[in-house]
Amino acid sequence: MITVEQLEAKLAEPTEELVNDLGRVSGDLILLGVGGKMGPSLAKLAVNAIREGGLNKRVIGVSRFSNAEARKELDEVGVETISCELLDDEALRALPHAENVIYMAGNKFGTKGREHFTWAMNTYLPGRVADKFKDSRIVVFSSGNIYPFLPVSGGGADEQVMPQPIGEYAQSTLGRERIFEYHSHKNGTPMAMYRLNYAIDMRYGVLLELARAVNEDREIDLTMGFANVIWQGDANVMALRCLTQCDSPPNIVNITGPETLSIRWAANEFAKRLGKEARLTGVESETALLNNASKSHQLFGYPRVSLLQMMDWTAEWVKQGGATWNKPTHFQERKGNF
Repeated sequence: MITVEQLEAKLAEPTEELVNDLGRVSGDLILLGVGGKMGPSLAKLAVNAIREGGLNKRVIGVSRFSNAEARKELDEVGVETISCELLDDEALRALPHAENVIYMAGNKFGTKGREHFTWAMNTYLPGRVADKFKDSRIVVFSSGNIYPFLPVSGGGADEQVMPQPIGEYAQSTLGRERIFEYHSHKNGTPMAMYRLNYAIDMRYGVLLELARAVNEDREIDLTMGFANVIWQGDANVMALRCLTQCDSPPNIVNITGPETLSIRWAANEFAKRLGKEARLTGVESETALLNNASKSHQLFGYPRVSLLQMMDWTAEWVKQGGATWNKPTHFQERKGNF
């Protein structure tokens, strides 16, 4: 993995199972909030899967598109882009109908000081979207942040664990789910709650943050001593395949990798790869924010890209000074302040 072009191509590789699943669901796809971290690669993946399967489906990508270049890239690969302020009721109502909705719109970072906007995006807007697309099937992007901190020896929170969100971002994210859930009960709209943490590619994510800290001789706090990660390409495949798992009341599906990643171990592994010494501080807490995704692995199989492969790619990316996004995960946050 040397260039952004290679990375983008890897992220957009469809699986045979994805092609088959998209063939099983009728209608076009509309991706709301396609301009975020995962949206562009997910849209490209959908286009590639549809082409590979010879399917007659449109992929519509909706975003504010403050980045004109990002919109141009999507247009060039066959995504039909629409610039839309989703909080504008008239603009939302004017969007075309699609039988399949991937809902990725939301706000996390910058919540502190703009709590009102976060609640509008994460809890008010879902009700408007659910009403507009009440006759569609909807995959709702959510987050493992809504789960409580659990003992690290317990295997993480599965879908049966009741949410206990910490902080206004996580609270409003649970609000998103509850509002969609209300409309699913009201209208019979089939939905899947896609609870993700943490997706990575070479330009952002937990592994990049650890590798860069090691490479730059910065201290790594071990208080949040464990995390879960999944290759973004695999997370995207599972998001689209969740269209086959929509139900009313909504089906809940945790999405992450199978490992409980030790931050201490990962930092030392990056140190070996980068010829550095990991500067570790603090002691691991007995609890962490951990996601048990056994259900999704039963449904979709294990992720294609292994943890060690992700680490090898990330170390090489950091060595060569590959492009990165200024979008930290704040995975070490324990008080919900985003």
